[in-house]
Amino acid sequence: MLERMLTALTAIVFALGATVAAAQQEPAPAPAAPPVVQTPAGPGAPGAPAAGPGRGRGPLPPLGPATEPRPRDDARHKSFLEVASGGNIDLLFVGDSITDWWRQEQRGLPVWNEYFAPLKAANFGIAGDTTQGVLWRMQNGELDGFQAKLIVLMLGTNNINRNPNDDIAEGDRAIVNEFLKRQPQAKVLLLGVFPRGPAADNPFRASIKAINEKLATIADNQRVFYMDIGDRFLAADGTLPADIMPDGLHPNAQGYKIWADAIHARVKELMQ
Repeated sequence: MLERMLTALTAIVFALGATVAAAQQEPAPAPAAPPVVQTPAGPGAPGAPAAGPGRGRGPLPPLGPATEPRPRDDARHKSFLEVASGGNIDLLFVGDSITDWWRQEQRGLPVWNEYFAPLKAANFGIAGDTTQGVLWRMQNGELDGFQAKLIVLMLGTNNINRNPNDDIAEGDRAIVNEFLKRQPQAKVLLLGVFPRGPAADNPFRASIKAINEKLATIADNQRVFYMDIGDRFLAADGTLPADIMPDGLHPNAQGYKIWADAIHARVKELMQ
C-alpha cells in the first residue's frame, strides 16, 4: 500500500516539474503594439490635401497679437544677420514668401537683378512669415550694421484669419516704427497687401481691403510712404489671372515684373 502511494506521489511530482519547465521555456507573449497616431501630412507630402486657390496651405492656427514679437532664431535669420553685418545695403525688402521669392530663378530673380540689384538691394523675406516673426527679426539684429536709404515692406497675408484685420495693420505699424527707430536715416515704402484668390468676391479680398485702408493711414509722406499696387495684378473684372499668380497668391515671373514696374520709379525717387 505504502509503495503504491509513493509511486503515485512520484508521478505527481514529475508531472508538476514538467509543467513548470515547459512554462519557463515558452516565450512570453509579445507586448501589444502601441496605438497608431495619425500625423497630418504637411503641404506637398503624400496624402496632404491639395492647396486651394489663394490659400497655398490648409487652415493655420490662431496667433498671438500681431504686435507681439515671435522668435524665429533660425538659419534664415542668421544668414540675414551676416548680410546686414556686411553693410553695403542701400535698399532693403522685408516680408514673407512673396518677397522671399524674388530669389527664385523661375520667378523673381531675373527681374530683381535687372531692377533692384544695381541699387545695392537686400532681401530679408522669409516664406510663411507673419508680422510677429518679422517684428522679432527687426528687433534682433537684422537692422544693424548698415544704413539703408529705403526699406520696402509688404506683409500681412499670412496673418489673415489668424488675427483681426485692424490688428494686422497695427503689426505692420509696429514694424515700420522699428525701421524708423533703428534706421533713422531711411525712408519707408509701405505696400498694400497684394490681392489674393482668383475670384473678385474671394473672402480674402474683403480682409485685404480693410487691412490696406488701415495701412494707408500709417504714411506721413515725410519718412513713410504708402502705395497700393494691387489693381496692377487684376483683370478688368477684378479677377486675379492665373498667368500672373497661378495659385492665387504668389506672383510668377510676369507678376514680379508687374511689381517691379509699379514701384521702380518711386523707389529710385525715395532713395535720392
